[in-house]
Amino acid sequence: MKKRRMYFRMITASLIRRRSRMLVALLSIAIGATILSGLVTIYYDVPRQMGAQFRNYGANMIFTAVDGSFTQDDINSGLSYIKKDDIVGVAPYRYENVRIREKSILAAGTDMEGAKAASPYWSIDGEWPSKDSEILIGANAAEQYELRIGDDVTVSYTPENAQVSGDNGEDIVEDETIDFKVVGILDTGGNEEDYVYMSMSDLEKLTNSETKIDVAELSISASSDQLKKYSQEISNQVSSINARLIKRVTASETTVLTKLQALVLLVTVVVLALTMICVATTMTAVVTERRKEIGLRKAIGASDKSIIWEFMGESMLLGCVGGILGSVLGFVFAQQVSIHVFSSSISFRPLLVPITILVSVAVTGISSLMPIKSATDVDPALVLKGE
Repeated sequence: MKKRRMYFRMITASLIRRRSRMLVALLSIAIGATILSGLVTIYYDVPRQMGAQFRNYGANMIFTAVDGSFTQDDINSGLSYIKKDDIVGVAPYRYENVRIREKSILAAGTDMEGAKAASPYWSIDGEWPSKDSEILIGANAAEQYELRIGDDVTVSYTPENAQVSGDNGEDIVEDETIDFKVVGILDTGGNEEDYVYMSMSDLEKLTNSETKIDVAELSISASSDQLKKYSQEISNQVSSINARLIKRVTASETTVLTKLQALVLLVTVVVLALTMICVATTMTAVVTERRKEIGLRKAIGASDKSIIWEFMGESMLLGCVGGILGSVLGFVFAQQVSIHVFSSSISFRPLLVPITILVSVAVTGISSLMPIKSATDVDPALVLKGE
């Protein structure tokens, strides 16, 4: 016990006597550990952060019918195979041809809250429909039918087999009609601007038929591999649904994540290499300064092993302290990057603390091998002669 205490006092005293040089080495180790801890935290948190950002670009999975159409119960069956925490939004759609001012237009019945969550990129002038008899109309359709926010409009629907014979034998078409109020105009730059959107219950009332869903759009926060697993499992287990990935979204997300993670890994390797060079340079200068001390110790019987352990102890202590500082500063660094780049915070990963310390100690130890080797090569006779 006394030997260990003496050994610790010896290496700490040596570091304090050369605090200016050792401070440079400590700072380089702490900076390297900070970058290591911060970038590794970002590396593992990037998929979640980027996934959240990509969800702003809309759905990444769709449900289509295997034969004709499907129901909400089928959607619920498919969703049971997806983790609840991964589901961002689900928007079922039913399409029907209706008429506004005697002109045909495609109406989409949907769950407005689900559409809002699954398609956050939709730009709405006005507000989303929140109650019965309110509609959202696309910008192109609003211009074509000369409709503005607040206008009242009658939507007509002709059911199948709606023709009946009049008193004079002529055919009469009986339409279903509902009066709606335009509460919002949709601007997406896509085909959505040609449609009119209403709640599923309003479309069911207008068509006087039970709801049959044509397609459902899903926004799911998961990796590409997990999405593929979900898709295959749902398609295999739910007979009425075919789950397909929207490749332009999932492929783009995978490409960006791969390149970003590769960049983070490259920067981490470069920083660790620079840290090793800085520590090696500092330790080489320390060994050069202590050549007389090393020569004297070897002259009075000190072994190479004791010299190696002394220098290695100093470097390990520096690595441990630098690793501790780097673990704390790394989390602060990663938190600031996450807030300013992704506008969200990250969670602290306790496992990174011992990993950062171990890597810092290892990097410092490896960097000190060459300088320590030169210390053991010191010839006491030459050094004590002043050569």
